[in-house]
Amino acid sequence: MDTPKHQAGFVNIIGKPNVGKSTLMNILVGERLSIITSKAQTTRHRIIGLTNSENYQIVFSDTPGMLKPQYELQKNMMSFVNISLEDADIILFVTDLYETDADIEHVIEKINASGVPVLLVINKIDLAKPGQLEEITTYWTSRIKSELVIPISAGEKFNTEKIMQEILDRLPEHPAFYDKAELSDRSERFFASEIIREKIFENYKKEIPYSSEVSIEDFKVKKNIISVRAIIYVERDSQKGIIIGDKGAALKKVGIQAREELEKFFGKKVFLETFVKVEQDWRKNKLKLKKFGYDPT
Repeated sequence: MDTPKHQAGFVNIIGKPNVGKSTLMNILVGERLSIITSKAQTTRHRIIGLTNSENYQIVFSDTPGMLKPQYELQKNMMSFVNISLEDADIILFVTDLYETDADIEHVIEKINASGVPVLLVINKIDLAKPGQLEEITTYWTSRIKSELVIPISAGEKFNTEKIMQEILDRLPEHPAFYDKAELSDRSERFFASEIIREKIFENYKKEIPYSSEVSIEDFKVKKNIISVRAIIYVERDSQKGIIIGDKGAALKKVGIQAREELEKFFGKKVFLETFVKVEQDWRKNKLKLKKFGYDPT
């Protein structure tokens, strides 16, 4: 009797900032692993999410939005994108009705030279004007060597099931790469820091979210509660004052929202303590970036 084949492979999601990569990743994995905000460049790390069945394991990878890096943090973020091009079995290139290939021509050259199957995913089609989708499809198919174009609306969860079927049609035969009981290769501490960082992006304007980083100093799991101590780092004293707010009101609001989201994510009560510290110009310093876990090598 023939043994049923088992498929496994890396499906890496890439695209420019704010085109809906993280929303799509969460839909495909079926869990809220990547944080989502309306601001560009929310994703800073490469985040792996696993979709498992008896006969396959899809290793999805959400990556930071492609851009021309301006400082060390952005260079590091782009390193995650480059690594994802190297180990991909399938590339989901996500764009929308508004983006062009400006500033990412060099990445597109790498994709086209890679020989990796590319599924061109055009998001936000629920917002399309008459003829716009056809125009965008023509534009991108002239630039990317793709096997298929899949128009979707991640926000409306429209046509996303088509992506899964096309992935399974192309996924190589291979044993599972990860334990099938896992959802991600990331730690609970990592997801706790990301959830807090998401609330910072949602509650502050201008440069504050981009100048902030969250470090989990203590994470203790007890029978009925998780105790979390988090440090929010900013680059300047003036930013520290903004994060804290008048009589601590702004920080308290972030803490309440983060705690509620953490409780949903972990399925337990959470006791969260947040503190704010200044780490001067951390985004431009390689050693400080390594301390915060930005080390793709």
